[in-house]
Amino acid sequence: MLAGRGAATAAPNPKVGAVVLAADGRALGEGWHERAGGPHAEVVALAAAGESARGATLVVTLEPCAHTGRTAPCVDAVLAAGIRRVVACHRDPDPRTCGAGFARLAAAGVEVTSGAEAERAIELNLPYLVQRVLGRPAVTLKWAASLDGKIATAAGESRWITGPRARRRALELREEHDVILVGSGTVLADDPRLTRRLGRAPGPIVRVVLDRRLRLPASARLLREPGPLLVYTESEDVERGAPLAAAGAEIVTLARVEPGAVLADLARREVQSVLVEGGGEVAASFLETGLWDRAVAFVAPLLVGGARAPTPLGGAGSERLAAAAGVARLRVRRHGSDLELTGIRERCLRELSSSVGV
Repeated sequence: MLAGRGAATAAPNPKVGAVVLAADGRALGEGWHERAGGPHAEVVALAAAGESARGATLVVTLEPCAHTGRTAPCVDAVLAAGIRRVVACHRDPDPRTCGAGFARLAAAGVEVTSGAEAERAIELNLPYLVQRVLGRPAVTLKWAASLDGKIATAAGESRWITGPRARRRALELREEHDVILVGSGTVLADDPRLTRRLGRAPGPIVRVVLDRRLRLPASARLLREPGPLLVYTESEDVERGAPLAAAGAEIVTLARVEPGAVLADLARREVQSVLVEGGGEVAASFLETGLWDRAVAFVAPLLVGGARAPTPLGGAGSERLAAAAGVARLRVRRHGSDLELTGIRERCLRELSSSVGV
């Protein structure tokens, strides 16, 4: 999918692909949006098609923009190229365009069709759409577990449950998110770096640690890594926070360190996507508050056992199956001997579909 080529670079803009088609279905030109400030997919595809675009069909991920931002409106380029028909997956919820792009095209005599592959497009642009529609960053819950649902042994050993291919895929997820979030327990147990390592996204990822009592030690490896680090706490102990601040961390004091308050602060910082990597209680807090949008589980062919061995989601859990959160568009991919299962929260998909006219 052309739009997916911008997975690590297009944000905060949506990932968009475009193809100009002749009447017989031949591709006359194609393009994708690489980065914010760069040409939009429609403009790239139309330039590739040249004069052959006149009378052709433009197929695009979402409604062509009708406003001037870093670039001129794509609707202007579509009309100037003489496109006869536009096929888009769904409407763009950006209030500067929402429906206006389709309306301008239709008013100029261009045939407009939407709805094809809409759920697939929503899945592709989940962070952009959640931010625009729900007013907060999109949240992905990610974990690696054994076949019997354990993220570590009863003794705490977790490296490595999954193999190298699955771990590389997990690093790709970091390239596709603005923030990586863990609890202080994960830092104390694993001493992670929480960094990007594949060089695809521009710049380092924002690291977030939820640390109610400021337990994070000044010797933690993540404090020695470059890039922004936010530590959310309820503690007002300036002395405990001083070594962390001296190492470059920003200490953010909240009345309660809970998902809603953290996401509200991240939204103010214009964060679009959050990858929750651990641990089980932190992930459960997002699940229980309904503040999550996608789940990614890596499953290894291991049976760990043990009643005390930790699981991906702690908390109180659902008392009734009817209250359990449903997952839609479940996909399975294989990475060596491990499986990756990815799905979107059903309620999130319904809300987004309704908002973009599907």
